[in-house]
Amino acid sequence: MVLHPADPLTSLAHGIGSQHDLPISPFYAFAGAFAALFVSFLALGLLWSTSRFRGERSGLALPAALQRVADAPATRTALRCLGLAAALVVLLHLLLGPDDPAHNPAPGAVYVLLWVGLVPASLLLGPVWRLLNPLRTLHRLLSRARRRRGPGRPLPAQLGQWPAAVGLFGFTWLELVAPDPASTTTLFVALTTYATAQLLLAARFGERWFDHGDAFETYSTLLSRLSPLGRRSDGRLVLRNPFHGLDATPERPGLVATVCVLLGSTAYDGFSDNPAWINAVQTSPLGRIPTATLGLLASIALVATLYCLCAAATRLVSGPHPGPLTAFAHSLVPIALGYLIAHYFSLLVVEGPRTVSMALGTDNAPEPVPPLGPGGLAALQVVAVVTGHVLGVVAAHDRSVRLFPPAKAVAGQLPLLALMITYTVGGLSLLLN
Repeated sequence: MVLHPADPLTSLAHGIGSQHDLPISPFYAFAGAFAALFVSFLALGLLWSTSRFRGERSGLALPAALQRVADAPATRTALRCLGLAAALVVLLHLLLGPDDPAHNPAPGAVYVLLWVGLVPASLLLGPVWRLLNPLRTLHRLLSRARRRRGPGRPLPAQLGQWPAAVGLFGFTWLELVAPDPASTTTLFVALTTYATAQLLLAARFGERWFDHGDAFETYSTLLSRLSPLGRRSDGRLVLRNPFHGLDATPERPGLVATVCVLLGSTAYDGFSDNPAWINAVQTSPLGRIPTATLGLLASIALVATLYCLCAAATRLVSGPHPGPLTAFAHSLVPIALGYLIAHYFSLLVVEGPRTVSMALGTDNAPEPVPPLGPGGLAALQVVAVVTGHVLGVVAAHDRSVRLFPPAKAVAGQLPLLALMITYTVGGLSLLLN
């Protein structure tokens, strides 16, 4: 994955810069990945016979004074004002700034600081976008202006996270498929349309709509399940083993779709630079946009189909379960995180500072330099992908020994192990080829 500093943000149409000939042996990468997966699977089968994760019941309580500061109305108000002010600055740059991503920080603020920056922020601090979300703040201000109180109409139970999955697909389509995603006009229209739809739905269903329907809130909350910071079921702010937070992921409708959008869109980002795919898109009789859209949909559908087949095989081997699809969906979250780190690490650390410099009006900012050489970056990518899959194996195994009898729990993991191997082969192939 090589970014070209002299051509900033020109690669936003496919997320990050192009990737070619990473200096790491495919044999050693695949051998190490398979060894890590098989060893972890065998060790878990031999040594892990009972469930150890306790979800929201676990965690070491942080000092009460720290929680009082974190939950203080002044702290919450300051964070809401910060999020709203940042959103207004981005809109002003979209309206008044030049239509050139090399001189306008708005595209970088959306595609780098927001989309990619939410990954480390949510991992370190928890679901931060819920506190910063300017749409929540606008909804509260509009509700006060209309003097409307109350929770609004109840959300349909079957809705779940489906609206967020659709929103995430829309954003990834904008980033990876749209003809000019860094255009100020394109971004302004997309953001204002999204904000209007969210505010109208929040006016109908109340503020809790954002918990289910806001794509970025759902994205941040899902990643924050692996944060060492969390809250117990009694509301206390705690330090916890990230696996406990992951285990507490609600099994809502649309959870599988949300994670598959993250995995599939990242996979599409990886192969969209392939010369054969570029040629197919450019020569397709359907046109570039329809062909690229079908490619993105196919990538997401492939990820989802493989997972559904795995869930069906697990149910066949281990026995019936009322929610076979959502029961193990949380194990895909660390895999999605590994792919996000592998694909977007360079973009964040290289283009993030450039975006901040532009926003501060620094015209003579030095050219960004990648923090790692090609070899170091390749190693980071492989480690991120493999680690994500190993963590997924651990999370799935703990859920399996909780749900199924001991004699069937390990056997039921074989389809999941096959799925992890398949995802690993696909992820490493996209990185190494």
